Amino acid sequence: MLLVLSENWTLTGGRADLPAAVRWAREAEDAGFDAVMVSEHIVLGPDAAAAGIMGNPRDYALPGNQDPYTPWPNSLLLLAAIASVTSRLRLAAAAVLAPLRHPLLLARELGTLDLISQGRLVVQPTVSWSKDEYDALGVPFARRGRLLDEHLEVWAKAWGPSPISHDGPHHPFQDVYFEPKAHRPDGPRLWFGGQRLHGPVLRRLVRYGHGFHPLGRPAPEDLQALKEAMTAAGRDIADLEMIGGTRAVFPDDRSPADLGAALAVIPEQLEQGFTTFCVKPNQFIDDPDGVGEFCREVMRRVESLTS
Repeated sequence: MLLVLSENWTLTGGRADLPAAVRWAREAEDAGFDAVMVSEHIVLGPDAAAAGIMGNPRDYALPGNQDPYTPWPNSLLLLAAIASVTSRLRLAAAAVLAPLRHPLLLARELGTLDLISQGRLVVQPTVSWSKDEYDALGVPFARRGRLLDEHLEVWAKAWGPSPISHDGPHHPFQDVYFEPKAHRPDGPRLWFGGQRLHGPVLRRLVRYGHGFHPLGRPAPEDLQALKEAMTAAGRDIADLEMIGGTRAVFPDDRSPADLGAALAVIPEQLEQGFTTFCVKPNQFIDDPDGVGEFCREVMRRVESLTS
């Protein structure tokens, strides 16, 4: 089980209470959770709410449905704090907006966090969706896919022997020494996913991926396409960690969802090959001091469902 720590500010009156998030992570580890996840934005612009703000503020933030005032603290710094108070919990840095940084700088930050946590870091790099965010940082929105591909090339070199060189179109450099490396010889674990398993996502997943984390439930044809692409590349889909999740159904825009109904989809996902399942606490509770008990209740229910 994976506890989603982003977007839980309904538990703290809309404030980004980062010490509370660190405490929730420690409580999740104590309850038997395997991982926590933190996503990111650097800034939000008007297009954050272009599709209309979500009805229930407990819901997941999706492209164009969120209040621009939503807090998005630095995910890697928050995960570093969590690493310092946990010993087993995996740290999933989801939706890392790689194209908005230089690949060597981001590789340095990721590698350092991986070393601090002794190999517990998982990274899900993405291009994201907000043109306003790219414009604010002076990065061409139309090139975001090519920029991400260049990041992945540079990271693979950075985890290998120094010196390294790169002659890519956006971030060329020659004979630099990148030390220290990440905890593992091939770097942090990488997940890929999104709303659709289209060509670029599939290509990155097959070449670099250790896990598949779709947004929502993937269609059977998507899973078949992934299996065939992995086989063609000489890889086995069984080697990918498959990340599923729970989907809260809110009775109205003011109330939390029913936990039992949300967890009931796990056995079916297990049959499809998914083994890791995301749950966001504020979808089901409103008490910031109740996250530890919530995590224990989740583990009890999941053990009952899967025994």
